[in-house]
Amino acid sequence: MNAARPRLLVATGSAHKLAELQRLFGDLPLDLVSLRDAGIADEAPEDGETFEENALQKARWYAAATRLPTLADDSGLEVDALRGAPGVRTRRYAGASATDEENYRKLLAALDEIPDGARGARFVCVMAFVDPGSGLEETFRGECAGAIVRAPRGDHGFGYDPVFAVDGRTMAERPPEEKDRLSHRGRAAAIAVAALRSRFESIS
Repeated sequence: MNAARPRLLVATGSAHKLAELQRLFGDLPLDLVSLRDAGIADEAPEDGETFEENALQKARWYAAATRLPTLADDSGLEVDALRGAPGVRTRRYAGASATDEENYRKLLAALDEIPDGARGARFVCVMAFVDPGSGLEETFRGECAGAIVRAPRGDHGFGYDPVFAVDGRTMAERPPEEKDRLSHRGRAAAIAVAALRSRFESIS
């Protein structure tokens, strides 16, 4: 890590998500700091009713704890036939300690009677940037529309990737670079990178 460069705390405890964000933010003139790097073991509260509320809540909490500019995100799956569920409860859809497979298996069961033409869904990601020094707060939203397939396919990705398809292929059937171009997180990150580049380049 280059101490002369500005640092950005990436507020996630997920190794999969951290690796994805490191790819997406890799060309910004800064050093990404993980929660582990910052010595943060506690989890920020996450009890908002929207992705925006949760992302800002987490970013504010970790920025206050570390005094570092912080990027946090909240993301999830909205299924049309389930009136937008699981939504902000995507990660704990099958219970607080549910595995990825338990979550998507519950989703497949809930959609078992839904015909193929009515299985539309979207992944949503909201990234929140909070700078405790300047007080700046910004949010960046990305979406990826697709459909829920009837059985998991593919060996890449995580979460609901094996059952979420775009143009006939699930996210888990796509290599990471291809997924980044399509994904909700990739789209939110592209907006965030464009907005934050000039800020960090001016102080690098």
